[in-house]
Amino acid sequence: MPTPRMAFLLLRGRLGGGYIMAEIKCIGIITSGNDAPGMNSAIRAVTRAAIYNGLKVKAIYHGYKGLIDGEIVEFQTQSVSNIIQYGGTILKSSPSKEFKNPEGRKKAYENLVKEGIDALIVMGGDGTIQGARIFAQEYDFPCIAIPATIDNNLCGTDTTIGYDTALNTIMQTVDKIRDTATSHSRLFFVEVMGDGAGFLALNSGIAAGAEEAIVPTIEVEDDQLKHFIQKGFRKTKGSAIVLVAANEQTGGAMHYADLVKSEYPDLEVRVSIIGHAQRGGHPTAHDRIIASRMGAASIQAILKGLRNVMIGIDNDDIVYVPFSRAIKENRAIDRNLLDILHNISI
Repeated sequence: MPTPRMAFLLLRGRLGGGYIMAEIKCIGIITSGNDAPGMNSAIRAVTRAAIYNGLKVKAIYHGYKGLIDGEIVEFQTQSVSNIIQYGGTILKSSPSKEFKNPEGRKKAYENLVKEGIDALIVMGGDGTIQGARIFAQEYDFPCIAIPATIDNNLCGTDTTIGYDTALNTIMQTVDKIRDTATSHSRLFFVEVMGDGAGFLALNSGIAAGAEEAIVPTIEVEDDQLKHFIQKGFRKTKGSAIVLVAANEQTGGAMHYADLVKSEYPDLEVRVSIIGHAQRGGHPTAHDRIIASRMGAASIQAILKGLRNVMIGIDNDDIVYVPFSRAIKENRAIDRNLLDILHNISI
């Protein structure tokens, strides 16, 4: 067995002119927000890396709501056996309006103290990390975040857990839609998730050989859509696929389908909304690997005395991204990728 390592955290307060060193003996793990394939792989890595380094692990069920309600269970190595291959999260997730107010966060903090949890590792997207940032500031409590969202919209990391699996799910679905589109010479608008970011729509469009991708972060005028239909669909192809990022403001795929139907009533137009299937399924090897790396890195961050940082991957290296940067704004879409899509879809 390895020699247990003690994690220490440099607190902000002073005592007699010196800093207080608080020993971290127990960490809590929580998954919040929408589930993402690979979360279980990360839970496994966090649990086992913590135990390997002499730390106690306590799992919090049902997200921040469970933290408020005290749904906390101690995990052992065997608690995470045979979960790496499953999608979703064994810790469950649940929205919590109560955690958004000070009274709810106070209950959460009291439960952490009661359970002897000295640091918190949270997994989720921008909402999860925002909640952790506020909580950490209010109670000077050490929090480390692991980015787990199919949207891939967090700054400071090249990819997030779940994104690759969702991308592959979309690609495989579009491949099947292509068969019927070709058979009937139809124009399909396929709507995918992405929380307004557009990464799934653009990159799955490239992977699936789509003719166009409509993403909310790149302005799409009506005449651009008309240009695609007149120059692309009508003159060179008998069928076409357009990937559309779900967007409440534009109305998503239905909006563009209705627009085309009104302008070109002779076209066979169909809409397919993939929906929540994108968030499920066995995580890909890529997602399992980055989840394992990020999970282990979160424990290393604790051992180094870091706090209020998100684990990221930059050029295949593990990096520590301050919460303020990770959720400052959505990542920008690379316009060059859209140009590539246009160039190779002629």
